[in-house]
Amino acid sequence: MSNPQQLRYSKEHEWLSVAEDGVSTVGITEFAANALGDVVYAQLPEVGSTVAAGETCGELESTKSVSDLYSPVSGEITEINEDVVNDPSLVNTAPFEGGWLFKVRVAQEPDDLLTADEYVAHTAG
Repeated sequence: MSNPQQLRYSKEHEWLSVAEDGVSTVGITEFAANALGDVVYAQLPEVGSTVAAGETCGELESTKSVSDLYSPVSGEITEINEDVVNDPSLVNTAPFEGGWLFKVRVAQEPDDLLTADEYVAHTAG
């Protein structure tokens, strides 16, 4: 399992790609996708809605369970990945590429996000 070094990670297994324009991309990690099993449904936050860091903002349903989706940052949702809505299996097959979930205009980046190495240590423990 490889976690891209340029991303930041939450302890709830979401990743964040920090962009210079203030709009960041969010998805779940390969670790989380593997733990979920085959994702069959994605309920994502609505475009224009506001999310808070650490708060539930959607759900991912798999053949095993339904899991809450948490936002790693606070801000306004600017886009959701319609490809994932139409084909939720992208979360499993390409969690760091085509399986991203939503984009958010970040109000304030929290200081508790992990580096790739810190995330690996978190999941190993």
